[in-house]
Amino acid sequence: MALAKFSISILIICLTVCLNSMDTKAQSSQVTGIEGEQAPDFSLTDLIGNQVSLEDFRGNHVVIHIATTWCPFCNAEAPHLEQLNQDYEDKNVKVLIIDVKEPKDLVKTKLKDRFNLSFPVLLDSDGSVAASFAPEGVLPDLARDEVMLASNILIDPDGRIQFFSLLDSQNFDAKLVDLKAKLDELLASE
Repeated sequence: MALAKFSISILIICLTVCLNSMDTKAQSSQVTGIEGEQAPDFSLTDLIGNQVSLEDFRGNHVVIHIATTWCPFCNAEAPHLEQLNQDYEDKNVKVLIIDVKEPKDLVKTKLKDRFNLSFPVLLDSDGSVAASFAPEGVLPDLARDEVMLASNILIDPDGRIQFFSLLDSQNFDAKLVDLKAKLDELLASE
């Protein structure tokens, strides 16, 4: 019975995210001011048990994807994040996934191992780090950590946000075309 209630809750959350993101083109325009802002620092545990902070990557471009194992959009992007990691690893670019509110064993099996990810997957056990990136006024009927699911963030070597995308199910960019274009633009200007 508890599993059925949990499954229904997850389904409701996923449907809410998908339905509320149907009009994220208009909502995305509300978050354009985030670019150029200092990224909030964080310290999370990876799947091996190491503490990892954003400060550890200072001097690198950092691509962060905020995910859960049950999110179909996150799962669609995972192989493309791995490819991005491989394509840009010698260009001062680091890739991270921040998984929200899921147990380590589930994340390891359903995300890290399933997609053979070679970059760190960090555990945001209470959702506070995901929530710290959530812009005000976007999808206010969701918890702040839920707003961020399937979001991509590009942080420059100085710790400033240079690209920020919320889930847009109508214009979903699983192949990370826009993010890579911005990353290429930043790398070309160095």
